[in-house]
Amino acid sequence: MTVLYRILCLFIGYICGLLETGVIYGKLKGVDIRNYGSKNLGTTNALRVLGPRAGIVVLIGDFCKSFIPCIIARLIFKDAFPDTYLIYVLYTGFGAVLGHIFPFYLHFKGGKGVATIGGMIVGLLSGWMILILLILFVSTVAISKYLSLGSICLMVEFAVIYVIFAFYGLLCFDKSDPESFRVMLESFVIVFLFAGLSVYRHKENIKRLLNNEENRFSFHKSEDIKIDEK
Repeated sequence: MTVLYRILCLFIGYICGLLETGVIYGKLKGVDIRNYGSKNLGTTNALRVLGPRAGIVVLIGDFCKSFIPCIIARLIFKDAFPDTYLIYVLYTGFGAVLGHIFPFYLHFKGGKGVATIGGMIVGLLSGWMILILLILFVSTVAISKYLSLGSICLMVEFAVIYVIFAFYGLLCFDKSDPESFRVMLESFVIVFLFAGLSVYRHKENIKRLLNNEENRFSFHKSEDIKIDEK
């Protein structure tokens, strides 16, 4: 039965992840952001193509499509599985990320999943983890001026901090219980899949960073991107 729950969480998360906020907002403005800038569906490209308001809307939309289902999964499973419920939150979040990155109706070409993973991280409701990751992310972007670098570092830091928190008993798992310990190890696999998938989706950014060609972060719409008027 628990395997079925995992599959359902993954499936429901995937369906939620299919809500591509960037595409929807762009279409409302008469623009397909897949044709401009980096051609990505996420927050950064929406900001560069359509401006700050678009960036904020897309950020919130992509965040909520994993945060909300993760919170619901938490509410459903916490009482029934007090020592393992976070695994269902992770499967729900992972499904949402897969839906965002690989939407079937867009030929499996979606965004990079940072905001969606962020929604899942906050959905874990671990206050110290959220605070530490937020400080590290903001510090990295503020110092480097590269949002992509901050995003890549965030994913790696999340995986490492999650493992540390789990081993030190700061999450729901009980290491003295064999089943809970096994599920904790399973959750590590999911978390590192999160990190690995996100870093892989940033492979072009990594190349540009290494070649010193990456665009620096700005809150303003890029003047270099010209949108065709219809």
